[in-house]
Amino acid sequence: MEGQDLVSLVVEIYKERWVALKTVKANRYSKVSWVTTIVLVIFHIGAIAALFNFSWTMLAITAVLYWMAIGFGIGMGYHRLLTHRSYKVPRFFEYFLAVCGTLTLEGGPIFWVATHRVHHQHSDQEGDPHSPTEGGFWAHMGWIMFGEAKHNDTQAMARYAPDLGKDGFYVWLNEYHYVPLVVLGLILLAFGGWPMVYWGIFLRVVVGLHATWLVNSATHMWGARRFMTKDQSRNNWWVAILTFGEGWHNNHHAHPTSARHGLAWYELDITWIQISFLQRLGFARNVKVAALPEADSERRAA
Repeated sequence: MEGQDLVSLVVEIYKERWVALKTVKANRYSKVSWVTTIVLVIFHIGAIAALFNFSWTMLAITAVLYWMAIGFGIGMGYHRLLTHRSYKVPRFFEYFLAVCGTLTLEGGPIFWVATHRVHHQHSDQEGDPHSPTEGGFWAHMGWIMFGEAKHNDTQAMARYAPDLGKDGFYVWLNEYHYVPLVVLGLILLAFGGWPMVYWGIFLRVVVGLHATWLVNSATHMWGARRFMTKDQSRNNWWVAILTFGEGWHNNHHAHPTSARHGLAWYELDITWIQISFLQRLGFARNVKVAALPEADSERRAA
């Protein structure tokens, strides 16, 4: 084959691959999840309204609710306890953490756990629900706005979380995951009026959503890689601050069942501090913690 023919062949192959990739991307965005998208738009509008109704009391209440929803509900509950079973607590407290998780508007426990387990199984590969290899916007929030909505498809999602699918409480909570948030909203409305709802529900949820989504997007794009995992997970300190320790994502992908994500002394992991405190009280048991060799603690990777 002559050189010119070879070049033409290579160009043609790349053109075909480019067309195929564009087709896949177009198909990915071809179906909008209208219910999810409309709800997100409403919550963002409510979050903006909160900025015109400031008070220190509302800020303090919102901060406490954010800590309960993200720090307790997502970090301790949905993620490290229900998804990875990094530790054990009494069943009533496990249920409490799951209810806190629903206050984030990130779906019920079966949906969240199933999605995250699939992410670990196919991280940054075909089948990953939210990989930046499909674009930063897709990894951040596009994956939840487009395609098939699975929030209430308990039967389908339970295939990836059979342990939760056998528990009647989790099945109910997954189907009616919006109920705790609605109840909280009514309580805030009764005691603080709409300004309190703007802060304690709309603004808090929007900040929490973007903070959690940054774990899907930013921590697979920016940060250091202590461990050479098969994916592109990275340790990102500012995402860790926003999420009470979930930003130490490369550590987590290297040791997914570890209850501690911030493995070095300087990697602040508030969720781990909370779990460790419960362990000292004898409330948390069978706590799994990854050991960080001294040599690895000083390693850095671009």
